[in-house]
Amino acid sequence: MENKKWWKETVVYQIYPRSFQDSNGDGIGDLKGIVSRLDYLQKLGIGAIWLSPVCKSPQDDFGYDISDYQDIDPMFGSLDDMESLIHEAGKRDIRIIMDLVLNHTSDEHPWFQEAKKGKDNPYHDYYVWRDGVEGTPPNDLGSTFGGSAWEWVPEIGQYYLHLFSVRQPDLNWENPKVRQAIYDMINWWIDKGVGGFRLDVIDLIGKVPDAKITGNGPNLHKYIRELSKETFQKAENLLTVGETWGATPEIAKLYSNPDGSEFSMVFQFEHIGLDEQEGKGKWDLKPLDVLELKKVLSKWQTELGGDAWNSLFWNNHDLPRIVSRWGNDGEYRIESAKMLATLLHGMQGTPYIYQGEELGMTNVQYAIEDYRDIELLNFYKERMGKGYPESSVMESIFAKGRDNARTPMQWDSSDNAGFTQGEPWIKVNPNYTDIHAQDNLNNPESIFHYYRKLIQLRKDHEVIVYGDYELVFPDDPEVFAYTRTLNGTKILVVCNFQGNTIELPLQEQLAETNQLLISNYAGELPLDELRPYEARMYLMHA
Repeated sequence: MENKKWWKETVVYQIYPRSFQDSNGDGIGDLKGIVSRLDYLQKLGIGAIWLSPVCKSPQDDFGYDISDYQDIDPMFGSLDDMESLIHEAGKRDIRIIMDLVLNHTSDEHPWFQEAKKGKDNPYHDYYVWRDGVEGTPPNDLGSTFGGSAWEWVPEIGQYYLHLFSVRQPDLNWENPKVRQAIYDMINWWIDKGVGGFRLDVIDLIGKVPDAKITGNGPNLHKYIRELSKETFQKAENLLTVGETWGATPEIAKLYSNPDGSEFSMVFQFEHIGLDEQEGKGKWDLKPLDVLELKKVLSKWQTELGGDAWNSLFWNNHDLPRIVSRWGNDGEYRIESAKMLATLLHGMQGTPYIYQGEELGMTNVQYAIEDYRDIELLNFYKERMGKGYPESSVMESIFAKGRDNARTPMQWDSSDNAGFTQGEPWIKVNPNYTDIHAQDNLNNPESIFHYYRKLIQLRKDHEVIVYGDYELVFPDDPEVFAYTRTLNGTKILVVCNFQGNTIELPLQEQLAETNQLLISNYAGELPLDELRPYEARMYLMHA
């Protein structure tokens, strides 16, 4: 309980800027659009906005290829617009968390343009180069986006490393000049008033390419501790969260040590792989096993305990919509969206809401020509080339494609859902006439108002933030129930993951005096059963 922090007590809202709100009619969301919607976010009750990348970029990978860390891409506006967003959000007690990509830059970054000029160039060693022969890469290290991670540059007779797109050369963190340049840039942003940073694929910066080590390299934590000391620790109260696909609870304790030597918290993704066939990738589907989900989420809750801090999320810009994924986006869309929210927001950690999640926005099913995501289009091409039936390829895309999260925010029932006056960069989900913010705001029983209430409960009950977690009925395949306990105060969260009514084995505990804090069903609540996707949170009298 000591070591209280604002970022433990708040809820973060992720904005994918190109899809949030367009202010100038070009079909792409922008910073002025976000400013125009800050009152909506203040009403929701969030305390921070994580902004997906807005720095200058050729947009080869939707902004995760930065060509200037200290400027804003004209698509989103200007540096003045960014400063205005930081200022206007601050007036509403909302902090701006920037998305920083420190593993690689764009090939259009001035550093790389110089690095390519020759081995003697002072910027050459800012990147990872290896001698070699054209057509024979240094080793068989692969790129995340397919093919070799090495690219030949004939002018200097060397290969450079790119763990992602060929247009995203990896920075050489072994070079102290690279590290210092990065620290100077981060401190420049801190001086501008940002509230923290989300660090993209940060677990790759300690790579040892010759040994084919990418994640969790031997110098990773040394680099991160130096980074933190030279930047984050010089500021007050920053929220820092690392994206770490390879983290285990033990590694996470290093990243988010309470001594503040690295980050506030990390994103770990173990639960995100639970509907994939074992040993295969995200496109090979299997149904979610609720017992598995309970086991994984509970492991992270109990093992991090007081030693580190959890990030709680169902959605982000890379993941499908949770109500379509593990809820029911048809008959029980509202109930299942609220159930999934209750389950997550009752846990220990900082909850993250992805834009539209608070409205119960759903996945889409488009024709292939209406998709925009490079990963999705590559997958389609590859599987069709191997002779897979198109129906099975599209089934995977409908379930897991990243564009599910990237369709425009649904503000109202006017053209293009109120997102733009122009032609949107990607099609709007056709169900926007039924699912939109205006309708949610006007309906006190809406998903939006349910999220508002969950956020307020965290502010009102310290036990939800800091209490110890304990799983109830660990072997029950239908009910996900747990308690949180702090200084004699206890809450109980009970959720039905099924689309049918089930027996509730808690009659005795619930018959005692207790207070219902929130439920996704109105009226009298039966003590012996849970209806489809029902969720409840009780304050128990110890």
